[in-house]
Amino acid sequence: MSATSNILEVVKVNKSFHDPVTVPVLKDVSMAVKRGEFVSVTGKSGCGKSTLLYILSTMDTDYEGQVIIDNEPTFGLTGERLSQIRNEKIGFVFQFHYLLSEFSVLKNVMLPGLKLAKRSAAEIEARAMDLLKDLQVKDQALKMANQLSGGQKQRVAIARSMINDPMIIMGDEPTGNLDKKNSEIVFDIFQKIASEHKRSLLVVTHDNDFAARTDRTIVMDDGRIVTS
Repeated sequence: MSATSNILEVVKVNKSFHDPVTVPVLKDVSMAVKRGEFVSVTGKSGCGKSTLLYILSTMDTDYEGQVIIDNEPTFGLTGERLSQIRNEKIGFVFQFHYLLSEFSVLKNVMLPGLKLAKRSAAEIEARAMDLLKDLQVKDQALKMANQLSGGQKQRVAIARSMINDPMIIMGDEPTGNLDKKNSEIVFDIFQKIASEHKRSLLVVTHDNDFAARTDRTIVMDDGRIVTS
């Protein structure tokens, strides 16, 4: 496999918490995600799934090992460069949508694009409207974020995660607060992002039905990957 076929590579990552005794949380974790691949990560609560995702997102830098994103080793990079990688190459979807209630739906989707500032505000707005249309919430664009249903909010959060055209979208229990119907809608959106947009997805989930339908499932137990 050539290096360029992976968007994300993890090499022997170890992580411990020290409070007050040292507790290993991740143990020799190695894995890779190919471009356009839809991968789920499952395992019991406390097995290290969310800790791993936090490291892969470059927000936690206190670990041993190496995380390579788009062929760039990230360990030891400056905070400024890590922030740039996060903004340009990674999109995030969480269990809680984290939309800002004081802004409209449209503005919420635009915010990461405005922060990155690689396009004009007009271009960012046009892209945001296209994404909202794709996700069938364009008619909600001018509403305030807190006026939407839970399922609509999560679709807006997905649009926001895609505004900078990231190479990989990382999700932490993105269907955890949704009913079955909305969970299926979110899954179908993710599948479309992978197949049509050729973007990679790495989703931590407790939902076994969701995981079973992804391209591949990584199973974790006690800080280790047991199936990949």
